[in-house]
Amino acid sequence: MTSPEHFPFAVLVMCTGNICRSPAVERLLTAGLDASVYVRSAGTHAMVGEPISAPMGPLIKAAGANPDHFAARQVTETTVRQADLVLTMTREHRGAAVDLWPGAVRRTFTLREYARALGFINLSEVPTGLSQGQRLAAVTPMAAVMRGQGQPHDPKDDDVVDPYRESPEVYRRSFEQFEPAVRTIVRIARGD
Repeated sequence: MTSPEHFPFAVLVMCTGNICRSPAVERLLTAGLDASVYVRSAGTHAMVGEPISAPMGPLIKAAGANPDHFAARQVTETTVRQADLVLTMTREHRGAAVDLWPGAVRRTFTLREYARALGFINLSEVPTGLSQGQRLAAVTPMAAVMRGQGQPHDPKDDDVVDPYRESPEVYRRSFEQFEPAVRTIVRIARGD
């Protein structure tokens, strides 16, 4: 883990192939956050070197982020270990991250689970005057404590549908599942 006082707060976003969901979340977070937060993504079965899938690109652009100049990466023990926060697209990916580095268990969440937990923390307990990275460093342990609060009726609701090789409608549904969680994280990091 990095120290947010000296280095950017490191966020790792994980999915399967690292060409649809996780790079989209990476690009949206990067567009919404400042340089005190470093976001990268990787896949459990990455299509290493491939760009973001063509149907996801326009959705990313429409949201104000840049889908260009991306190459898929394979997740490793090192990438999980070096992350201050690991955000996954499914509960299965969350388990894979913790299997790679068990020490990451308290800072590994599904994306939707993390955003939901942030809704239960008392933001008045977060010191003022922090960088966005420092705010995320402060709220992540608080989110871990709130992990079980407001759990979805169906645990599958913590997962984001995989649109790979599916219709444009499935890409849109996937985007609509993760984009509100990204907005929540950006809002909390900015202190809005």
